[in-house]
Amino acid sequence: MDHLPNDAGMLVSAVNMLLRDEEYDSLQALCYAFDRDPAELCRHLAAHGYVYSESQHQFRPEGYDS
Repeated sequence: MDHLPNDAGMLVSAVNMLLRDEEYDSLQALCYAFDRDPAELCRHLAAHGYVYSESQHQFRPEGYDS
């Protein structure tokens, strides 16, 4: 993968896949590899209804764990 997609659905899928398959050991490492700011990525996905779960090591829909 050369770059992360811009579409929120595709982006969350790509990020979760890369974290799940242990390509990167943290969200920060993944973001730095793709020249993205982790805080900006979290804000972008939050605006589309996704939040990062540290315990699950993935983005999840808001309210999923409620």
